[in-house]
Amino acid sequence: MKYMLMMHTPSNGPYQISQWRQEDFKAHIAFMIHFTKQLGTSGELVAAEGLAGPDQAKRVRAGQDGKPITDGVFPESKEFLAGFWIVDVESPERAYAIAAQASAAPGPEGKPLNMAIEVRQVPSGPPPDMA
Repeated sequence: MKYMLMMHTPSNGPYQISQWRQEDFKAHIAFMIHFTKQLGTSGELVAAEGLAGPDQAKRVRAGQDGKPITDGVFPESKEFLAGFWIVDVESPERAYAIAAQASAAPGPEGKPLNMAIEVRQVPSGPPPDMA
């Protein structure tokens, strides 16, 4: 089963991590790199990416003529998606365990952030009755 694990972070403008001490920032990034490599080694990793901050985000929709209309940036949002992993695991419980590991990434002074990780199944296709 595939699951998307989405790391949400509080928003008060650009990434708060940019305000951390250099040592804390490096430790956090090293954790994320190691964590993602472990998932790759176990064969559970499908994809993983960190995302640019909300100060660079745009919402896009089609106008009446089909051309893109953009709106944004949205720094006033309460939370934003900072990054994600897509994993292929045997059970929802394994996806939850991986999410808990990501949640405990180190923050300032090495303390676990315990940030929210949203876990959602990625279906392999439309429901059978819709195909």
